[in-house]
Amino acid sequence: MDTKKTLHVGSKSIDFTLYDQKEKPFTLSEFKGKKIVLSFHPLAWTNVCAQQMQSLETNQKKFDVTNTIAVGISVDSVPSKKAWAHHLNIHTTRLLSDFWPHGAVAQHYEIFRKNAGTSERANIIIDEHQNILFMKIYPISQLPDIQEITTFLEQNKNTKTR
Repeated sequence: MDTKKTLHVGSKSIDFTLYDQKEKPFTLSEFKGKKIVLSFHPLAWTNVCAQQMQSLETNQKKFDVTNTIAVGISVDSVPSKKAWAHHLNIHTTRLLSDFWPHGAVAQHYEIFRKNAGTSERANIIIDEHQNILFMKIYPISQLPDIQEITTFLEQNKNTKTR
């Protein structure tokens, strides 16, 4: 297994299109000028992943204030995401399917767990110019601290990397 990471804060993000729970495309480049939180979670229908996605939904106003869009991403299919969003009562947060090619976006960000077929649990923040502003991988069993993300965004509200 190659443990050498080539992506880092300041790296240019790829453009990608994934479909959300409403079968609508989400293309990263369409949100240039806004920060994007890519909140990767291993699988829908698990407790920690549910809490992680609900924390995005609950903090929507904080994301709005910092000109940020937060999305959840996992390898689950669109129909699974749709049923899960309904079950969790998620209406605003877009839950993106990295189903096919299997985990391609997670692989790009070097957080695909090949042996498990899922992504790591991670938060990646993309800046207004589509560069990586923040990257953090969490233990699979640990709920990411949403306060860490919202505080980082607030502190970097007017920071634009090039």
